[in-house]
Amino acid sequence: MNEGKILYAMFYRQVKRYFRAKSRIVGTIVNPLIFFLFLGMGFNASMRGLSASLGVDYLAFLAPGIVVMTTFSASFIGGISVIWDREFGFLKEVLVAPASRSYAIVGRSLGDSFASILQALLIMLLIYAVAPLNLPGLLPSLAVCFLTSLAFNNLGIAIASRMRSPEGFQLIANLLMLPLIFLSGAFYPISNLPQVVKPLFYLNPLTYSVDLVRYLMVGISAVSPTLDVLILAVMASALSLVSARMFNMSTLD
Repeated sequence: MNEGKILYAMFYRQVKRYFRAKSRIVGTIVNPLIFFLFLGMGFNASMRGLSASLGVDYLAFLAPGIVVMTTFSASFIGGISVIWDREFGFLKEVLVAPASRSYAIVGRSLGDSFASILQALLIMLLIYAVAPLNLPGLLPSLAVCFLTSLAFNNLGIAIASRMRSPEGFQLIANLLMLPLIFLSGAFYPISNLPQVVKPLFYLNPLTYSVDLVRYLMVGISAVSPTLDVLILAVMASALSLVSARMFNMSTLD
């Protein structure tokens, strides 16, 4: 089979699956909005000094964190579909097909990443209506979300390629996702934290995605935007290679 055809087929399948899962679409929109509105308005009302120290309204500060959190969660959890495909026999068809496994997994991750940025776009449009954000930063922020989604979807696929149990994957996802989100600076500024914990934030790759989207949407950043882009590009490339290698090593048992 032509590599371009398998790439497109997997991309199309993942996007189509997204649009067919109406409950998934609703859940991935409602949950981040609840976080944004109730957490944001609560902190904004109770800690006026925080907004003054940030130099921007707290809702505006929180908005990029919510957008990246939505993208990250959707893309990383997307890896579990590899396990379900193994359970229902679709993965067997992919593995025995006369086509490159690497192209198949690239098409799959591109499809999942495209679906993730559609979710991010919906969240952005709703957030832009209530928070003072830079409108020209919307499209570049979507590009950053795509790069973030590509990286973490490939991480999810790499982990799922070596697992057989959806419950086991869910356990690992929960163990990884919460620390990554809370140590990314999505909810509070890194600059106000004690020096002893700051290295944990800078070791977290999600920090650079939050920082870059915040720079594009609000105009403030804790790290050089050039460094943010470089780290995200390296991370997405490296995890794509790891994912392709792990998927190539998958067996039918």
